[in-house]
Amino acid sequence: MNQPPPKEMIEILSVDLLERNRPQVNALKRLARSLSLEFGWHYLLDLTWILQHLGQVKGKRILDAGAGTGVLQWYLADQGAEVLSVDRLSRASLPVRFRFRFNVKGLRKQDLIPSARVFQNNLVGNSKLQVKVTNEARDLISLAEPRRARGRVVIYNQDLKDLGDIATASIDAVVAVSALEHNPPEDIPAVVAELMRTLKPDGRLLATLGAARDEDWFHEPSQGWCYTDHSLRRLFALSEETPSNYSAYDEFMSFLRDSAELRKQLAAFYFRSGANGMPWGVWDPKYQTVGVCKIKSSR
Repeated sequence: MNQPPPKEMIEILSVDLLERNRPQVNALKRLARSLSLEFGWHYLLDLTWILQHLGQVKGKRILDAGAGTGVLQWYLADQGAEVLSVDRLSRASLPVRFRFRFNVKGLRKQDLIPSARVFQNNLVGNSKLQVKVTNEARDLISLAEPRRARGRVVIYNQDLKDLGDIATASIDAVVAVSALEHNPPEDIPAVVAELMRTLKPDGRLLATLGAARDEDWFHEPSQGWCYTDHSLRRLFALSEETPSNYSAYDEFMSFLRDSAELRKQLAAFYFRSGANGMPWGVWDPKYQTVGVCKIKSSR
């Protein structure tokens, strides 16, 4: 089945994405559970939208911008992609459970220290030695599992404004899951330009961010910006002709607030703190999520 050509767009994400893509949603949930990962409250929407517009990934080189240890990079590698996992925060001490279930390497020597050193560092001089030994032993159980040989994840600890170790026009697609809004607004055009530089002609940037109805605003608990349709066009250098569904902002927000599925599956970490997207686990969405697709011109 031929996939339709990609189109630039700005799209507030509707909760019916979950039902329309149920097999994929379930696969993401299974993978996250197996890796002891939890989802941000709207991340299943973000991930489903990105994967829907990403298409076939086997054999592709995909840059995951602001990846952290999030599930998308592991899902894409499992589907046969080479994922360049970029984050300003270091993952040099990436837990053992990721290393032995997936093919993982560092782009540079400093990007990923050897597994044996991670294990040793976690034990030496730690007052909670017994807990650490138990956790590391659990991770090392994965040594008995066959290493998956489909794709791989390449760790690159670097600010998104300066990706000098990545060649121009060497990436098939860029994805960013609720990451770019944590940059200062004045930095986003430079980040977008650098991400677009790495893309091959006709490659696409698929990013999700917080959406704002009337004016940009900063969500203090999650330390993230929410943007209007007008601001997204400016920040991503999209034309006024780029399709958008912001006219239905209120309708989508109503559906989101009524979503029993998202409310019931709030991750445990939300209930432990007020410094997150859903403070203290109280279901009260203050913003919704929007997807932006930008295509690199082949001209």
